[in-house]
Amino acid sequence: QLQLVESGGGLVQPGGSLRLSCAASGFTLDYYHIGWFRQAPGKEREGVSCISSSDGSTYYADSVKGRFTIARDNAKNTFYLQMNSLKPEDTAVYYCAAGPCWALNYRYLEVWGQGTLVTVSS
Repeated sequence: QLQLVESGGGLVQPGGSLRLSCAASGFTLDYYHIGWFRQAPGKEREGVSCISSSDGSTYYADSVKGRFTIARDNAKNTFYLQMNSLKPEDTAVYYCAAGPCWALNYRYLEVWGQGTLVTVSS
């Protein structure tokens, strides 16, 4: 059984930082492209970031470039999203996912975590 579990969400002030984690079980992350997506209330799910399983290339949505960083720790079968300089518009449920995420299109992903809520507010 393939499973991803997110953690690390919460309430943070604008300009603050948060680190999300995604732990995999039932499969090895080494062989997968892995990424982060988010969905705000009433809006479509959007891609945030992706990291390749092959050459390590990273991809970021324009809205988060320079602020967010994706990383992986294959030894722990876990990957992360470091979020800095958070803005209120970053408020959303964040999901980790495994699959062909380089286009940041959620429709291509098949293995998803349950989501973790990030709220950016003063």
